Amino acid sequence: MTDPVSSVRIGYDRWATVYDHDANPLPALESPRVREAIGNANNLTTLDLGCGTGRHALWLAECGANVTAIDFSEGMLLEARRKPGAEAVDFLSHDLHKPLPFANDSFDLVVSGLVLEHLRDLQAFFSETHRVLKPNGRAIVSAMHPAMFLRGSQARFTDPSSGNLVQPGSIPHSIGAFVMATVTAGFTLSGLDEFSPDQEFVAQYPRAAKYLDWPMLIVFSLNRSADVA
Repeated sequence: MTDPVSSVRIGYDRWATVYDHDANPLPALESPRVREAIGNANNLTTLDLGCGTGRHALWLAECGANVTAIDFSEGMLLEARRKPGAEAVDFLSHDLHKPLPFANDSFDLVVSGLVLEHLRDLQAFFSETHRVLKPNGRAIVSAMHPAMFLRGSQARFTDPSSGNLVQPGSIPHSIGAFVMATVTAGFTLSGLDEFSPDQEFVAQYPRAAKYLDWPMLIVFSLNRSADVA
């Protein structure tokens, strides 16, 4: 049986050169919501899991956070490292299907944007996220809303070199699976917000027109409680 996410790395390497310029509405919908959920990041030791071309990592560094950002796509990391402000971020290559290369209790904040559909094991991801957070640390995690799969949608792009539609590979996890993985990992769920494009957003991002008022995005706000002796 073919692994549905075995081609993700290759797909994102191909997507990297156009990722920031193909008018994809989902990152545009997601970025301001994640930033709002993060709030003040000044002086926070922060980890960006699946950083892509750096949209969250670079903003966090600009806000005064001490940022480490990881991704397994060398193409995405190359694009991220080319951007203004990239010198303030420690970009590392790492596959999120493997344990994180950081000690326990290392970060005040973990951010992960639009990654969950590409992961086989949600439990392992959230357990590792919990492990590397300091007591009282927070995680802000976004994902393409599971309702998008009901419309036949998943991460995809048009390859500019061939004109072919490329789908890197996705797994349709449910909201229940997301929530249970966070709780089982030891998190307290302090926020779960769903977002849909409205008319104003569609006017700016026409590709979102067919999803008007349809859930496209989900954002989780997670707390790691202080350890109890």
